[in-house]
Amino acid sequence: MNDELFLNERIEVIATFGEGLNPCRPVRFRRLSGREIEISEIGLRHPTSAGKRTVHVFDVTDGGADYRLEFDSERLTWHLTREADHYATA
Repeated sequence: MNDELFLNERIEVIATFGEGLNPCRPVRFRRLSGREIEISEIGLRHPTSAGKRTVHVFDVTDGGADYRLEFDSERLTWHLTREADHYATA
């Protein structure tokens, strides 16, 4: 992600849960402004620690911008922490 905006925005997420290596898949999220973003692809997904809590990090795209979503598995909350436009000029 180049030309990133670093955020800490609480968001609402629709996700599917299933089996396999990636049981949680965010599908769509809504920002505080009310704008809904449909996720077209999930890039990297990895767990990380935030103190004693586990946070699952998802790098996703809607085809026009990249986003980093973080799911706190203890508090059961989602945050948008980064956003980068695909078409940003250097």
